[in-house]
Amino acid sequence: MSYSHFVKMLLAVAAISMVPRLALAQTTAPAGLANTAVAASPALPPWPTKPIRVVVPFGAGSFTDIAARTVGAELSAKLGQPIIVEAKGGAGSTLGTDVVAKAAPDGYTFLVTDNSFAVSSALYEKLPYSPKDLVQVSLLADAPAVLVGRPRLSAKTLKEVVELARTNPGTLTFGSGGQGSSAQLAMEAFLLQNKLQLVHVPFKGIAPALMEVAADRVDIAISSVGTASPYIKDGRLLGLAVSSEKRHPNMPEVPTFTEAGFSSYKMMYWFGMMAPAGTPPAIIERMQKEIVKAVATPKVVEVFAATGVRAIATSPATFTKMVQSETTLWSEVITRAKIKPE
Repeated sequence: MSYSHFVKMLLAVAAISMVPRLALAQTTAPAGLANTAVAASPALPPWPTKPIRVVVPFGAGSFTDIAARTVGAELSAKLGQPIIVEAKGGAGSTLGTDVVAKAAPDGYTFLVTDNSFAVSSALYEKLPYSPKDLVQVSLLADAPAVLVGRPRLSAKTLKEVVELARTNPGTLTFGSGGQGSSAQLAMEAFLLQNKLQLVHVPFKGIAPALMEVAADRVDIAISSVGTASPYIKDGRLLGLAVSSEKRHPNMPEVPTFTEAGFSSYKMMYWFGMMAPAGTPPAIIERMQKEIVKAVATPKVVEVFAATGVRAIATSPATFTKMVQSETTLWSEVITRAKIKPE
């Protein structure tokens, strides 16, 4: 694949992940079908009539977990049943994902996950489930990425960092949340675009990686705005560039990648809900409609905005297309960067 084609893929993924809130399309059977041989679909039993389980394939306290609990509280009020959020981390998010993939498709088990779903689909040759075992319901939120540097790094702008890396290939280090993590792939995409060589230092999560950058033991890292902005605000990290179209209100002093001279780089973190394949379409439709309402409530918008995240809902079709595009993108990055799972 040519470099220009690779850049176009990145732009396509960003455009998809920034789509506005969409209403789920309604379909109506044409008149006259009543006398044909096509049987009408059986009426769906009342739903929900008992608590709904939402699995998060990460540890408690992650933003994905916070998003599930925040939106879940609103959904519970709207659906009239408790939403029970279960944080089940492990195996690079595949453990919790597998639980939902194998759950009964009865509308009482859902998954709230993030970019890791597409990354895992691209990274692992063998998964305990197939990505097709899950269907997309709606996005819940998205957030830009921010590239940060250690406070005593001699380069103070992204251009200076790139120049330093070019003149000293293989000497600068970058931290991530682990081998094959979203943070590693986000950085590898930038390195491939700019033909740079840095040393990868994996950690068990992006939080410890940022702590090492703040301690001047690792040079740079890419993280979500919500995770990195507190470090930037108090001066523990140097904000080099943010992937939003405009400067982020949580850290207005940090330039965009375009302002920093790297307009081709596009990266968005996303968070969304999925369900076991075979879940009745009427349930998917109802849940998506309630998500649209939930993410528009002042409480959800406020909680998300405080961490630099945008509340957003999409149709199942839009979310599905985005996941497919991201899986293709990360497959390309993984192949070109020769990334192997742990």
